[in-house]
Amino acid sequence: MTFVTLLAHAAEEGAHHGGNVQAQTFWFGAVAFVVFVALSLVTLSYRNVANRHAHKAEAYTQKHGTPTPEAHGH
Repeated sequence: MTFVTLLAHAAEEGAHHGGNVQAQTFWFGAVAFVVFVALSLVTLSYRNVANRHAHKAEAYTQKHGTPTPEAHGH
């Protein structure tokens, strides 16, 4: 079988596409939606984390003093 014959068979198979394209590609969107929801839940799990440890921040400030604006490391 030559390369040209192989291309002709591939083109012939592609022309006879049957079925509903929307139904075949539905799962791409469904998987993307599930991944988006999972990542959203991970993001929401970090909400209000700084306020959960306010007692540690107060203890650090009392021990080390209030940091100056120049000492923030940027």
